[in-house]
Formats: sequence, structure tokens, C-alpha cells
Amino acid sequence: MLDRLIEWSARNVFLVLLATLAVIGGGVYAVKQTPLDALPDLSDTQVIVFTPYQGQAPRVVEDQVTYPLTTAMLAVPKAKVVRGFSMFGASYVYVIFEDGTDIYWARSRVLEYLSSVQGSLPEGVSPQLGPDATGVGWVFQYALTGKDQSLADLRSVQDWYVRYQLTKAGGVAEVASVGGFVKEYQVIVDPHRLASFGIPLARVSQVIRESNRDVGGRVVELAEKEFMVRGLGYLKGVEDIETLVLKADGGTPVLVRDVARVELVPAGRRGITELNGEGEVASGIVMARFGQNALDVIANVKAKIEELKPGLPEGTEIVPVYDRAPLIERAIANLKWTLFEESLIVAAVCIIFLMHVRSALVAILTLPIGILIAFIAMRSMDMGSNIMSLGGIAIAIGAMVDAAIVMIENAHKHLERLPHDAPQRDRAAAMIVACKEVGSALFFSLLIITVSFLPVFTLEGQEGRLFSPLAFTKTFAMAGAAILSVTLVPVLMMLFIRGHIMPEQKNPVNRFLIWAYRPIIQWVMRRKWTTLVLAVLAMAATIFPARQIGSEFMPTLNEGSIFYMPASLPGMSVTEAARLLQTTNRVIKTFPEVESVYGKAGRANSATDPAPIEMFETVINLTPEDTWRPGMTVDKLIAEMDAALKFPGVANSWTMPIKARIDMLSTGIRTPVGVKVFGKDLGEIEKLARQIEQAVKDVPGTTSAYAERVTGGYYLDITPRREQLARYGITVGEFQQVVSTALGGAPVTTAVEGLERYNVTVRYPRALREDTQRIANEVFVPSAAGMIPLGQLAEIALRNGPPGIKTENALLAAYVFVDIRDRDVGSYVKEAQQAVADKVSFPPGYYATWSGQFEYMERAKAKLSLVVPLTLAIIFVLLYLNFRRLAETLIVMLSVPFALVGGIWLMWWLGYNMSVAVAVGFIALAGVAAETGVVMLIYLDQAWEEIKAERLAKGAQPEVADLYHAIMEGAVERVRPKMMTVVAIMAGLLPIMWSTGTGSEVMSRIAAPMVGGMISSTVLTLGVIPALYALVKQWRLKRGLETPRAVVKSELIPEPS
Repeated sequence: MLDRLIEWSARNVFLVLLATLAVIGGGVYAVKQTPLDALPDLSDTQVIVFTPYQGQAPRVVEDQVTYPLTTAMLAVPKAKVVRGFSMFGASYVYVIFEDGTDIYWARSRVLEYLSSVQGSLPEGVSPQLGPDATGVGWVFQYALTGKDQSLADLRSVQDWYVRYQLTKAGGVAEVASVGGFVKEYQVIVDPHRLASFGIPLARVSQVIRESNRDVGGRVVELAEKEFMVRGLGYLKGVEDIETLVLKADGGTPVLVRDVARVELVPAGRRGITELNGEGEVASGIVMARFGQNALDVIANVKAKIEELKPGLPEGTEIVPVYDRAPLIERAIANLKWTLFEESLIVAAVCIIFLMHVRSALVAILTLPIGILIAFIAMRSMDMGSNIMSLGGIAIAIGAMVDAAIVMIENAHKHLERLPHDAPQRDRAAAMIVACKEVGSALFFSLLIITVSFLPVFTLEGQEGRLFSPLAFTKTFAMAGAAILSVTLVPVLMMLFIRGHIMPEQKNPVNRFLIWAYRPIIQWVMRRKWTTLVLAVLAMAATIFPARQIGSEFMPTLNEGSIFYMPASLPGMSVTEAARLLQTTNRVIKTFPEVESVYGKAGRANSATDPAPIEMFETVINLTPEDTWRPGMTVDKLIAEMDAALKFPGVANSWTMPIKARIDMLSTGIRTPVGVKVFGKDLGEIEKLARQIEQAVKDVPGTTSAYAERVTGGYYLDITPRREQLARYGITVGEFQQVVSTALGGAPVTTAVEGLERYNVTVRYPRALREDTQRIANEVFVPSAAGMIPLGQLAEIALRNGPPGIKTENALLAAYVFVDIRDRDVGSYVKEAQQAVADKVSFPPGYYATWSGQFEYMERAKAKLSLVVPLTLAIIFVLLYLNFRRLAETLIVMLSVPFALVGGIWLMWWLGYNMSVAVAVGFIALAGVAAETGVVMLIYLDQAWEEIKAERLAKGAQPEVADLYHAIMEGAVERVRPKMMTVVAIMAGLLPIMWSTGTGSEVMSRIAAPMVGGMISSTVLTLGVIPALYALVKQWRLKRGLETPRAVVKSELIPEPS
């Protein structure tokens, strides 16, 4: 079938060229339309249920909101993990789904289960779904600064002007506000005056609530016109609230101002932001919608900001503080340059080996067309251009030209045999025969390369999402090359291979290769067993570097920004958090490599940010690397900053912005290694977590270990004495109402001021809320007998309790965050697990799991250990189907373990750890190594069968001398195509291995094992395979098993039809 396709293509040149033009057009369109991002979206499909519960303590939120919600969500189909976070005033439930679940299907199922639990939640509490953004959707963050603007004014501009306009930009799911002050009208009541007038606190709230509304009164007709009736009653400001009537006593009204002071004040806040250590700012976080092109979203947001600028108050500026666009642009530009470099090098290899520029053009022209085919396939699958998908094309480039190279080389061989003045028809026929001779064998070896990549498709979770684009694009590129090799390559050969072609014997490159290789193969033929022993010793010696190589999940991608996430002790006040944040930012800004530093403490107004006030997230934007101090690297800079930021009670951890988001979403752990402790009682969980913290601190490589203080929050507990309440006829509800309003300042209504909305709250003066004694004596509860001090009705005590409650699948949990440096994750965790096993004993009902990067690493290892042997088995079957002889199949299979030798030595020399990226490199290597073995055996078999056929024609039996002659012919005389394929593959990989730009951390680790492996695999192919082949054939000759097979030649290399 392939033969017929080659012949049809050669006969229908115009149709093939027309189809090629269509592919080029489609490819160019696909390239322009493909969305761009730095990395594939690695986040799990997640749905967040966010429930605000104003002023409530974490324990109340957990019992009344989070627990009912998490238990209901456990039953959602395809839900993998349900995480609950109960914090002061808010509940977050993260439902994380299995891979491949459609986000909108997931959201509809969560809504369905949410409706069933709604009835069991407290009155007035309404859960809402978070935005349909991904876990890594924080693509752009900005701060508002203004010389003459207060933080309250800046926050109002952000909330009521900037935020809504940016939300309208294409692809934006949500714009969350954080920092600054939200304005609020506060009615500060005097409890003594209320008591003297006999007015309960609830009455003040009721009057304000009922006095703040506009109503409609249908229409009236006046003078033949229709007038719509409005009753205007919105509160317009402080004066309107002050003049509200609470009661009229004997004709004398008691107004709000008689019992309270009304002020416009900043509301309580759970999030602050700071810029460059210069002071607080109001900020916004832009989240991209699921599946959107991040670069387009950022461009749309920037365009919208330019539109908004004229409307901003004078002196107010919008300053970008985190922008993912430069990272995306750098990553894509770096890979495009690498692709260009590779193409140039591969082109040079073709020209040097063939010494015929027009012939080399055949291979060079098929390369960009093959890449465009890959882009068409990417576009049809809705895959984006990113480091991994373009990396797949990059590692395939060398192998993509293999088929074209071997076909051209074979055509040259055939054309050499023709007379110099042969007509074009004869030359064309010779080229078609040449293509058909090697076409099926090449197609088959390409199939092996494709099959060898199957394990990458089976990876799941984060590593699957990271590498499946690479696996797909490599497969698309190889498939494109395979299709072109039997369609376009024969056509281009007809058009370009004309004129004089240098004979192989005169080609200086070929002469050098034969001159260098002949003595090697002669030595090998004389010392076959010595060669095999040396090969085995080389493999045995690899145990040394293999034992030295560490393991990690993934090398850290340099995003161009650093993310500083210190953890401090819970219970920190907002004022202290602001002071500490400003101090750390000021220190960081002193480093010359730092361009800007933007810190956030606490949470933004978004379901995607469940951060307590003591959790800091600082984005450090760096200047271009060419302006750094000599010898400075990101790791050195982090080490210097870490040394400069030593504060008591603060545990530092350093990561990158995108990486931190992904880690926190998928495992909840923001450091490379984490331990999750599960159990029934928070006190016991904390005790175990602290013991683990101490145990891992002593393990070499630990830079910081921090166990969450799950009982480290501070509570002022007001416990009602029920017999006292009964005595005065006060219900628990009435009592709790006073606590929530007088101390908590519950919002009673919302003031409408044009487009802006501000809460109105009723509260006691701060002086009366500052110590327990005054709360007991001066907070009054109304009763039939008059106003009763709170202290008579309740016990008031200061206690410790949870600052926030975490659950996973409805089990209480505490996390231990461990940051490590100068140590690989695999060996570190092994040692740390041993330390914990020795020093910590778990009571019944309590256990710990190791998480973070380690969790993914173990999952990837388990999957690969199952799939890699299966893939090798498939390659074995494919080889057997081709050779139909066990000996040849085993000889080629030997190239796979031998390829590992060079890969492992090169990794050890470069100081790389074993990671999923390296595993992908080794998987890609297996197919390529098998391919080189196949090419060598094809030429050896070809030469041996020809000599056997000659002997048969003369009526003689083939001898050992004939076998040696065949091996010299097949190995030495045909060294050029073998070296061309190897050099083309390696030349294509070297620019990736040596690249230093964005994304090179991952790509170089894929390329390194392939380059090292190709070196050792080539040594095996050129030296060991001929020795093994000679031994096998010698053994068969002695037993009379080597009879010429007429069919062999047509099986391996089809005859022209």
C-alpha cells in the first residue's frame, strides 16, 4: 500500500503540491489562531463554594456552614477531593474533580447538591459558586496609587469604577478587590443613654433599616400627562441617619443623634496590600476565565485600563504589580528561536553529509511543513502554544527529517549506478524504486518512535496535564513527517535532485567516516567476545552515577518573578500584619535585582483566595538578568533574601507565582514537601504536627519547617447562664442578638449613593469593647425588668481556639510546610519519613500523609513503573513482526538498555535529578534508539542476503568469510545514512539542551538523556550490534540454518512494483 502511495505521489506532482499549499495555508492560520500561554493549565477542575458569614468565628463557621456543605459535596459524582476552609467570617469549600471533567458540568452538579443542603444552613446565609476561573487564573494584578487620595477613596475608585469596567474585558471571569479601606457608616451608640431612654439596641437597628428605602406609588395623571410616583427615602449621609426618630416620649422625639454618634469610618478588613515598602495601596486581581488565552485576556485588560485612565481622579494611577504576559512572550520567543536554531543545524547536517544543496532542500522544506501539520492538529484539538506543546515539536525535529534523509541517501545510491547521460525518466524511475525500497522500513521505525511515547499519554494528574501536550505534538509532528515521507518527499526529489551527484566514494564526509570506522569494525570482528564484555562492563559501571542521581517531581521553572510566602503565628492583628508586611517589602526592595515588590496579607474579596491574615503572599518582580550583579542567580538571590528576612515567629518559604497557585490548589501544600495530619481532635492534631515539625527540622536540607498552629487563635467566649436568662425572661436568641450587634457591629442596611453602596452598622463605642470588665458591666441586654448588664447573664472568658479550621473529605486536618534547599525531594522525603517514624507515635484515629511535590512524584513513579515495561513489550512485538526472527529482535532490543548508559552518565555529569521531565526524555530515547538499531540491522541483512544469493547462484554454500565480508559491507559502506540519522537527531537536540531562556529548565532535562543516550546507542549500533550479529549468524552457519531466503529481501525492502 505504501509503495502504491509513493508511486501515485510521484506521478501526480501537481496534486501533491496543491495539497501541500493547502496544508501551508491551514498551518499558517492555525499558528495565528493558537492561544498562547507559558505552561499548559496544570490546575485540576475545581468548583469553589464560597459562603460569607459576617463576623462569625471559625468554629461557628465550621459547625454551621462548612461541615454541612463538605458532607453534602462528598457525594458529587467524579469529585476527587473535598477541602473545607473555615475562617473568620467566611467558609470555602473546594470540590476538586477527576481529570477530564468538564468544568461547566461540574458546576451544574455542585449547584444541584447545593440546593439540597440550603435548608440546613443558618438564616440569611447563602452559599455562592466561585468564578469559573482556573486555579492558575490570576494572570494580572494591579495597585491604585494617588498622591492626594486616601486609601478609602482609592478603594472606592477600585470597587465602583475600575473593577466593573475590567470585568467586562474579554475573557475575564472576575476582578477581586483587596487592600485599602471600604467605607462604612457606623452608628456608635451610648448604652447608658439607651438605658435611660429605655430603648433596646434592636430598635435602633430596626429604625435605620426601615428608614432607608425608596418606594413606587404607580402613576398619577396631571394635565394630560402621566407622572410616575416615587417615595424618596434613601439615607443620603450622616445627617439623614442622625435625624431618624427612635421614639416619641410625650410629644418629644428621641432621635438617633440623642443616643448615638454617626460617623463615616473604615470597615473591618481581612486583607491588606503594600507596594515597594512605601505604604498600603488598594489593589485588584484579574482572573482569566477557564480555557481562555491568557495573553489575550491580559491584552484586553490593558486596553481597558487605557480606556479608563481619563476617568480616574487626578493624580491616581493604575500600576501593574504582576503581569504574566512577559513570561508567556519570553517562553514562546525562546522556543521559537530554539526551533529556528534546530532547523538551521539540521539543514547544515543534511548539506554537509550529502554535499548536494538541492538534495538537502528536500529534507529542509519538509521540516516546516511537518511543523505546520502539527499546528493544524493542535488547533483542531484546542491545544495552546506553550513551553510543553512547542517542546514536543522541538524534540521531534531531528527525527522528523530521518525518513527524508534515508530516502534521499538511497536515491543518491541508485542514481550513482545510472549512466551519466541517463534520461530524466530513468532517473525518476530510479528515485521511485529507491523510495519504495526503504519506505515501509522507515514508516515502521517511525511507528516504533510513536509507540514508545505511549507511557507519556498515561500520566495523570498534574504531570499528565504538563506532558500530554508534549506527547501529542511530538506524535503529530512525527505523523506529519511520516505522511510527508511517502507523499511530498518523492515529489520534491523529482523536482530538486537533478544534475551531477557526487558519488558516495568521493564524498569527503563519507570517506572520513569509512576511514575512521573500518579499523574499529575490524577490531570488533577479531575480538567479538571482548567487545561484548566491554559493553556489559559499561552497563555495570552505570550503577555508580545512577546511585548518585537524586529525584524530584519537576525542575523549578524560572518564571522571572519570585513568590515569597512567609508563615507566621496565628492570631496576628491586621495592624501588626500591615507593619510586618511593609518591613519585609522594604528589605526586599533594597536588593538591586528587584524591580518592584508587592505584598498581600490576608484575603481578597474572592472565592479563590482562602488566606488568613497571617498568610503573606509577596510578588517580587526582577529586573532583566543582564543588569544583575556578576555571578548572581535566582537561587543565590533567594538565599540572600532568606538570610536578610529573619524575623521571630516567621517561617520563610520561596516559590514562583504560578507554581504556588498550582501546588496550593492540587494538594493544599505550598512548599515542595508537606505533611498532612488527620484526626478527630484539633488539640491532638496540633501536638502531632509540632512533633513532626521538630523531627524534620533536624533532617539535612531543611531550610524551614512550620506546623500550622490549629489551636493558636484567640477567642473571647461569652457563655450565657441559662438560669439567669430564664429569671429575667430573656431568650437565648435575644441575648445573642445583643452580642452580635453591640460587639460585632452587624450591618443593618446599605446606603445607596449613586452607583456606590456602603454598609450601615450599629455598634458600641470601642472603649467599651476593649476589655472584658467593661463588656461585662456596660453592655446591656433589654428585658421586662429594664436593662441588665451582660456580666449578670453570662460568663466572659479569654480562651485559645482554632484560628481557622481545615478539613479534607470531612476529616479535620493540619498541615506541616517543609521548605528544602540543595537537596533532591526523593532522598529528602525518605530520610524525613524515617525521622518521623522514629520520633513520632500516632494514637488510634490519627494518621499523616506526605504531600506536595512528593505526592505527584510517587504517583508518576507508580504509573511509569507499570506502563514502561508494557511499552517495551509492544516495541518488542513490533520488532518481531518486522524481522520475524527472535535473534534480530533481541539484538535491536539491546539498544534500549544500552541507550540508558549515556543518558545516565550525562545526567550525572550535568548534576540533574531524576524527574518526570527526565523520564519523558528516556521514554523518547527508547523509540529513537530502537530505530537506529533497526536501520543498522536492515543494512546488515541486506548485505548478507545479497552475498548468500550470489553464493547460491554459483552453487556454493556461504561461509564465515562471506559473513564477515557482508558485515563489512553492511556496516562500513553504509555508515553514511546511519550517521546522518544519528547526527540529525542529536544536532536537533543540542540547542534544547544548551538553551538558557524561559522554559529551558524543563526542556533541557528532556533533551539531556536523549543526547547522552544517542551517544551510547550509536556506539552500540556501530560496534556491538555487528559483533552480536556475527556471533548469531556464525552459530546458525555451523548448524546449517543459514539458507538464502528469496523472501527476505522483499519482506524487509519491498521490490519495485
